[in-house]
Amino acid sequence: MEHTESRDGTAGTDDSRPTPEPSPEPTPAPEPASDPEPASDPGPSPEKKRPRPWVRRVRRTALVLALVLIVPLLAVETALRVNYMGDPAEGTYTRGRDALWLGHAWVDGRKKDADVTALARRLKDTGVRDLYVHSGPLEHDGTLPTSAYPRARWFIDAVHREMPGVRVQAFLGDVLANGGPEGLELSDAATRTEVVRSAGQVLDAGYEGVHLDLEPLHSDDAHYLDLLDDLRGVTRARDAQLSVAAHQIDPLPHLHSVAGFVADHPKWWSQKFFGQVARRVDQIAVMSYDTARLFESTYGGYVAQQTSLALEVTPPTTHLLMGLPFYYESNPSHWGHAETVAAAVRGARLGLSRTDPDRELFGLAPYIDFAATETNWKEFKDGWAR
Repeated sequence: MEHTESRDGTAGTDDSRPTPEPSPEPTPAPEPASDPEPASDPGPSPEKKRPRPWVRRVRRTALVLALVLIVPLLAVETALRVNYMGDPAEGTYTRGRDALWLGHAWVDGRKKDADVTALARRLKDTGVRDLYVHSGPLEHDGTLPTSAYPRARWFIDAVHREMPGVRVQAFLGDVLANGGPEGLELSDAATRTEVVRSAGQVLDAGYEGVHLDLEPLHSDDAHYLDLLDDLRGVTRARDAQLSVAAHQIDPLPHLHSVAGFVADHPKWWSQKFFGQVARRVDQIAVMSYDTARLFESTYGGYVAQQTSLALEVTPPTTHLLMGLPFYYESNPSHWGHAETVAAAVRGARLGLSRTDPDRELFGLAPYIDFAATETNWKEFKDGWAR
């Protein structure tokens, strides 16, 4: 609180002395109307409070994290866009070795002869020579009930009649236990033995190959490699194909390790592991979709990169296929406006052109028939099936 003097401006006085009469105060002259009123004195400005030390530390940390995350992301997106530039080499079209994933309706009784005829008409003048028809899933113990594919023999015979030269493979899959509380456990030898027995079972039913899709599969899983070795013995003895659906390859070194640590749901394999798998099978099909890319150009550049990475480690005796998204979704892992068939086809051709343009055992594999649109089919045929 501020201290002020008394109203008359004097200090205390002796009461015995007469008090003089106060002189009358002069009347102040009025100020001219035109003069502005003097501005009131705002007084001293309040001092700005400095942020506390912990606030400054949080802000600096947030800035550093933003730079660490955003700058590499922009660099990657730019590199993928550049990777999509240029023209594919002449002759990088279908080799007549493409494949198509089919839904379960073809072997459970829902499809009829007319459907097979329509499928044959759809595939005419394309390079599709292998059909991966869903015939499972496997039970978590590796067994497969025959009730899962009651019309398999009918479908195989119908395909041979309508599409001579096209093979039918049993598409078998399951969720692995490392992807949740329940699933198929690859580390269990008895379970692997049952998977091998199931493979022999579908070959006995007339299928011309086994197509295995186990997800999510960690990179460097030695039990998976052991399973493939055992399956290869069965398929070779029957003169049948062994094919697998493969995870994408690390777009950056050791990215699979980071993803596995953060989410325990790895999206990528190391390039080394991809090569180890490719050497154990007849066909390997990369699931080159669900990439979270936001633009057609960056998605196409990503497929080009994946194609090159896969070609570098797939032996020439193994048939490499790049998956195409024959479906439309819009979510954080798959933006339909970006992941188009046209971009995937062009990306695969660019990767093939830059890495191994004369490769014969190479093809594309659309996923999946029941979700495909006319646009999907048109982009596939126009861009690849020439």
